[in-house]
Amino acid sequence: MPVVLLVEDSPSLSAAYAEYLRDEPVELRTAETGAEALDVFAAHNPSALILDLKLPDMSGLDVLRRVREADPTVGVIIITAHGSVNIAVEAMRAGATDFVMKPFTAERLVVTLRNVLETRRLMRLVETYRENLGGRAQYGNFIGSSLPMQAVYRMIDAAAPSKATVFITGESGTGKEVCAESVHAMSPRQAKPFVALNCAAIPKDLMESEIFGHVKGAFTSAVSDRDGAATRADGGTLFLDEICELDINLQTKLLRFIQTGTFNKVGGGAAQRVDVRFICATNRDPLREVEEGRFREDLYYRLHVIPIHLSPLRERGRDVLELAGTFLSSFSAEEGKSFDGFSGETEEMMMAYEWPGNVRELQNVIRNVVVMNSGGEIGRDMLPRPLDQFSGVLRKTRRDGGSPPSAAPVASASAGWSGAIRPLWVVEKEAIENAIRLCGGNVPKAAIELGISASTIYRKMKAWEDGGEA
Repeated sequence: MPVVLLVEDSPSLSAAYAEYLRDEPVELRTAETGAEALDVFAAHNPSALILDLKLPDMSGLDVLRRVREADPTVGVIIITAHGSVNIAVEAMRAGATDFVMKPFTAERLVVTLRNVLETRRLMRLVETYRENLGGRAQYGNFIGSSLPMQAVYRMIDAAAPSKATVFITGESGTGKEVCAESVHAMSPRQAKPFVALNCAAIPKDLMESEIFGHVKGAFTSAVSDRDGAATRADGGTLFLDEICELDINLQTKLLRFIQTGTFNKVGGGAAQRVDVRFICATNRDPLREVEEGRFREDLYYRLHVIPIHLSPLRERGRDVLELAGTFLSSFSAEEGKSFDGFSGETEEMMMAYEWPGNVRELQNVIRNVVVMNSGGEIGRDMLPRPLDQFSGVLRKTRRDGGSPPSAAPVASASAGWSGAIRPLWVVEKEAIENAIRLCGGNVPKAAIELGISASTIYRKMKAWEDGGEA
């Protein structure tokens, strides 16, 4: 049974709130001062606090901050008087989970508490799952504690000791080269060279020379012998980025090199043998490239031994904020500036944004903020375009969310069935809006219940607001 701590200096109000929660499956503890609240918190480790901001000995905000430092997962419901919404907003930025405004009904308090306890339960489940996976917030040059990244870390751990070829897929900016570097750094070849070659950045007629090297006189500009990436990577790792961009004719020579470990320099006669571990990457669908004849099937199956997929940033949850905080610290130090972190609204916007450029785009946004501003807390007005496109959607969600409703059964899929076929986007829109209503306007919670990401909901809401089909 979860412990709930009620911090209220008025005995009559404390008794009234306790009566509101009488039938809830919680163990209720009470405190009348901030000092007493901290003592009870230390002794009983409650799952949630119901906290009045006006206490006789200290500010409720001080209690909130100290509680958050001790347990970041504890749910905190702020009690605030009418006309003090600005204080409630400040409390939310300091880490409060939700707030209720006096006077409030028993139903309002009960539903808010249930939501807070459910959120904590889900957070604890995720943390437990991470621990079972050997959860790590950082791995090599990777930053992120989300479940998709935990899976990547485990794949690298398993693949690194072998010589098997690793095939990395993922959108541009997700960190495919970082992944390749991590595989090399964790392997027995870590002391040997890691040579990276971007197949999309080198002209087609120079690519063979870049991989295999050339001898003097092989072509007009070959004024001396030159070693290629294959020779330089001997004993180490050769990383071929954007492998699907490789010319189909050169793919045949690369396949022979992988199969035999030998190659010929451009213009050279004698074959050379090297010991190379291959890692390749692409932002395309390699099987589609095979189906459409742009990538050799036999080369695909030779390379596709250990596949590692890097999820886009929009699917990595709070990794966005972990990465943003790391970039902010790094760039602030470079520029000799001091920032106080991100406001709550800014964090919400960063979580809602789709990040089509992934980690690379986030990195550029934070650098822009640091360079273009002198310091302080980073607010929404300090973010470059196009992040502000979500501000209207977020404000509308908060404005239309209303008070959390009482626990109501979710309508069955056939409710209101008239026998007519309706556009799928209309049905989807109704389902999402119904989920948000049942979750009291809490979009992240609605996303969890629907099994999709919150950013997907925000994107669809923006499309509906603009009059389009999401």
